[in-house]
Amino acid sequence: MVKIRLARGGAKKKPFYSIVATDSRKRRDSGYIERIGYFNPVARGQEVRLTIEEERLEYWTSKGAQLSDRVQQLVKEFKDPSIREKRVAAQEARAAAIAAKLAAEEKAKADAEAAEKAAEEAEAAAATEEAAAE
Repeated sequence: MVKIRLARGGAKKKPFYSIVATDSRKRRDSGYIERIGYFNPVARGQEVRLTIEEERLEYWTSKGAQLSDRVQQLVKEFKDPSIREKRVAAQEARAAAIAAKLAAEEKAKADAEAAEKAAEEAEAAAATEEAAAE
C-alpha cells in the first residue's frame, strides 16, 4: 500500500520534512517513490514554510494512496485560502520588520561614517591653522 507521509531531514534541532509517496512497509526516512513537496516547521523571514505539488497529490490519492494524519493537516492548511492569507501576511510582516531593521542599521552606519569624516576634516583644518600660525 502506498502512503503519503513525512520523511525527516535537516540537522539536529532544525527539522525539515519532505512530503513523499512511499511504500507503507518502508522505514520513515528510507527510499521513497516520489517527493511531492516539503514542510519547513522552523521557516523564518522569506523562507517558504510549506509547498505541495497538488497535481501529484491528486494523482497518488486517485491511485489509492493513504495520507498520514499530519499530511492531511498540512494539505488542509495548504488549500485553505484563509490560512494561506494569514501565513502570507505573517511572512510579509516579518519581511517588513527585517527590512526596517536593515534600513536602521544602514542609517546608523552612514551616520557613523559621516561623523568620522567630519572629525577627520576638523583635524585637517586644525592642522592647517596650526601650520599657518607658525
